[in-house]
Amino acid sequence: MNFPTLVYHEIRKKTEFNPENKSSIDVKQDYDDILPSPLFVTLEQFEEQMKYLHQHQFHTLTLEEVKGFYYEGKDIPKKSILITFDDCYQSMKKYAYPVLKEYGFHAVSFVVSSWLHDEKKEFNPDHSVCLTKDDLAEMADIFEYANHTDSFHQRTDLKTSIIMSTSDEEFAKDLDKCNEYVQVKDVFAYPFGLFNERNVNLLNDKGFKLAFTTQTGPNTIETETLRLKRNVVPYLMELDAFKNLVG
Repeated sequence: MNFPTLVYHEIRKKTEFNPENKSSIDVKQDYDDILPSPLFVTLEQFEEQMKYLHQHQFHTLTLEEVKGFYYEGKDIPKKSILITFDDCYQSMKKYAYPVLKEYGFHAVSFVVSSWLHDEKKEFNPDHSVCLTKDDLAEMADIFEYANHTDSFHQRTDLKTSIIMSTSDEEFAKDLDKCNEYVQVKDVFAYPFGLFNERNVNLLNDKGFKLAFTTQTGPNTIETETLRLKRNVVPYLMELDAFKNLVG
C-alpha cells in the first residue's frame, strides 16, 4: 500500500499569469525572494485535477491517518492521496479552498509563521502575497496547519537552506516558535526540500513524527517517516501526466 503526496504553492487563472514575469514574495518577515514560475498552476488545471480525483474516488488523507499508517499499523483507504500547500499564499484561499470544499477534500498547509501578515491584503495576481492568521482560521474546515519554520524559510544558495547552516539550538527555537501557532506540532516540511542529517536527527529528538522532502515518488510503509516524498505539481502539467503521478 502506498500514497502519493502532492505539493502546490500558487494558483492563477490563465488570464492572470505570465510565466515570463517574476512574482515577488510579499510576506511580513523582512525577506526578499521570487517564486519561480514552475511552482504555479493555473486555476483551470487545478480544477481539472481535483475533478479527476473526485470522479475516481480518491481519499484525501489527514495527517493523523498518515501517522496511524506508520506508527500504529493502521490501513489507509485504497486510492489515498495527501494534498499539501506550502507557504500560505492568497490563492490558497481565493482559488484552492472553494474547489477543495466543493469536493469535500481535506488538505494540509505548511506554515511559515513569521510570514503571515497582520492585516488582510487585497488579492494581487502579480505578487505572491501571504495570508493572515484570520484567513487560515476561516479555512480550518478544509486545511490543517503544520510546521514549515517560523523565520528559517531562507537559503544561502541553491543547495543550502538556513536550517542546514544554523545551530541545532537556533533551529530548535525556530521550530518551537512556529509550533506556538500551528495545530499539528509534530509534522514538518523542509524549506525548499533542503536538509541534512543533523536536521533529521534534531526533528527526531524533538518528537516530530513526519517530515516531508521534495523527493519525488510515492510513499510506502518502508519510506522513512522523516524523509517522506512529495511531488511538486508543475505549471502546465497535462492531465495524463497528472494521472500517472497520482496512480
